[in-house]
Amino acid sequence: MEASPAVVTLRFNKFLPYWAVLQTDVRQTVRSWVYRLWVLMTVLAAGGFLLYRVGLYREAGIIQSAATQCGDLFRMMVVGSLALVVVLAVSAIGAEKGTVADSVLSRGISRYQYFLAKWHARLVVVTVTFSLLGAGVLLGGYFLFKADSESDLTLAGGLAAVGAVAAVLAVIVTWGVVIGAMTNGTVLGITVFWLVLYGAGFLLSLLPEPWPSPDRELGRLKYVLRGQFNEALLGNLLLVSLILCVVASLVGLIGFNRRDV
Repeated sequence: MEASPAVVTLRFNKFLPYWAVLQTDVRQTVRSWVYRLWVLMTVLAAGGFLLYRVGLYREAGIIQSAATQCGDLFRMMVVGSLALVVVLAVSAIGAEKGTVADSVLSRGISRYQYFLAKWHARLVVVTVTFSLLGAGVLLGGYFLFKADSESDLTLAGGLAAVGAVAAVLAVIVTWGVVIGAMTNGTVLGITVFWLVLYGAGFLLSLLPEPWPSPDRELGRLKYVLRGQFNEALLGNLLLVSLILCVVASLVGLIGFNRRDV
């Protein structure tokens, strides 16, 4: 009797489409002109700022606190990066309205996986990039603004400042991806998202202490970098950011699943 041929069993990894879209979007994002412009603009602005303050210190003899200088620079980085971060977030799905149907129908990926892959890709790129840029700024400020071989920058303060700003950026990226997925077109999504950001920022600025305000919190970064921060408040900020991201993701998953692509 002839031996029966061996039966080959193929196992399909259900997370493979998600992982493929995630990797592709990360590569496309870091190669995009928006991302490169953001990184280049931040590096040039931070380098020019640090060199100017160091020159001012050496020529005029004005004492420059490392925490103060890095806090001011962090504020500039956040404000200057906001516009390009919004574009990166909203365009994650909003810029691919013409190819979403092909991606979902032809590549065997569900809408949930597609949305999560796009969201996670932009979230990782933005937060990791800002964390690396922030670490570079703190490292440069530590060595350039040493007074008597000492610096008022602390490791705990630096980690807290970078973590707090990264958490806020994570919320912005998440809601940007959601709005981009829910609106028709990138331009409309960016317009709607800017209205939401300005409205939220204006309302928060009207609230008294101890409610957080963008201007007040950015102004406190110089104290955070010195290690003068409340660990409970920092934990609350991270927790609230996580909750906002989870709520936004649920809204995006439900809305994107019901939209006609």
